[in-house]
Amino acid sequence: MLEQRIQQQFFEGADLQYQTAESLARPIALAAGAIVDALTAGSKLLLCGTGSAGELSRHAAALLVDGFERERPPLAAIAIRPEARSVQALGLPGDLLLLVDAAGGELDACMAAVRAAQGKDMTVVLLLGSSGDGLRETLAETDLSITVPHERTSRVLEGQLLVLHALIDAVDAQLMGDPE
Repeated sequence: MLEQRIQQQFFEGADLQYQTAESLARPIALAAGAIVDALTAGSKLLLCGTGSAGELSRHAAALLVDGFERERPPLAAIAIRPEARSVQALGLPGDLLLLVDAAGGELDACMAAVRAAQGKDMTVVLLLGSSGDGLRETLAETDLSITVPHERTSRVLEGQLLVLHALIDAVDAQLMGDPE
């Protein structure tokens, strides 16, 4: 009985990944392009997230700086708190804010961070779960949103981790070419 429950966790996670691979490929590719544009212009990435998604944003920042699956120079990425003051202190025009939110937490602080980034002429990329409608409404025309469509936070977080890995791999491929 317990083993079946554990297996079901794996099946549900794999099912979500399979169902969303096609629909998420384009927004991930667009976000990778925006990141590459910022980095090649000499700008940096500010990454933040709420709750457990904050850990994902820190993980992604570390992979951008330290490298993902191959050797490359470090990329300018900083993990910050999901609040306007951090964006105001560290963000510059041309930088990119990547905000990760899995469960719709800390909406006011996240909205303020997005507005602060927009006020500094930064591009915003949101990585959200199904509950992210309030944040999506704050986006400007040049901003991007990637949504992992699931109601369970655990599934959203799993999907967001995969999205971040695919995003960083796409950035690496654009900057360094496809590995042989």
